[in-house]
Amino acid sequence: MQIRLYQESDRPFLRRLYLAARKTAFHWRDTSHYQPKDFDRATLGEEIWVAEENGIPLGFVSIHRAEDFIHNLYVDPAQQTRGIGSTLLKQAESTFRTTGALKCLVRNEPALMFYQRHGWRIISQGGEGDDAYYLLHSAAR
Repeated sequence: MQIRLYQESDRPFLRRLYLAARKTAFHWRDTSHYQPKDFDRATLGEEIWVAEENGIPLGFVSIHRAEDFIHNLYVDPAQQTRGIGSTLLKQAESTFRTTGALKCLVRNEPALMFYQRHGWRIISQGGEGDDAYYLLHSAAR
């Protein structure tokens, strides 16, 4: 597996991966309105790193660089538990100039456990109902 910067040729595949991963992760939501082009809006202006193996994208992380904020980290649902998410997270952390941050939906317990296992800590909570989230910060630099 290698981690590399996003290329425009990744867009079609990452659109499908993003759609599938969100539908799997947010199982409590009505995801029927989710579309592949949501990827474009969700990553606009962000730095994107792609995990790939044999030329096939397995996942990606997008970072809002001005704030060292991880906006998206998704792995193909069929490829989870292989360490892809951990590798992408480490790549993102290696680019931070300050403490990294991200939001994780409260109901997304597997993701929350993943981040906490990697030393991220809850700083605050916001939102309501299905949109309730935790703000997490990376381990001290």
